[in-house]
Amino acid sequence: MECVHMRKRIDDNLKRHLIKLVVEEGKKQIEVSREMDVPVSTLRRWVSEYRKELQKERNGEEYVTPTERLKQQRALEKEIQELKEENEILKKAMHIFSKNPQ
Repeated sequence: MECVHMRKRIDDNLKRHLIKLVVEEGKKQIEVSREMDVPVSTLRRWVSEYRKELQKERNGEEYVTPTERLKQQRALEKEIQELKEENEILKKAMHIFSKNPQ
């Protein structure tokens, strides 16, 4: 008995929508794949191709999604806060040691 697989044709609008769900809204590929009944390997390929296109448009600069950019921003803000706190501690230590010369 021969097994025949029918390929489901997905129009370009839906394809773009699925890519944007993953790339711009940060949804997991596996979730989108299950919800929309699209093979995860197909979705992964579309997303990869989309990112490569964007990278070409940006002259080789890697495309960063809004979600990724927000994560980077939060990490940088956290690092700034930690550095400010360290700076304050060092100022206080310098003040203490300058009062008590030994």
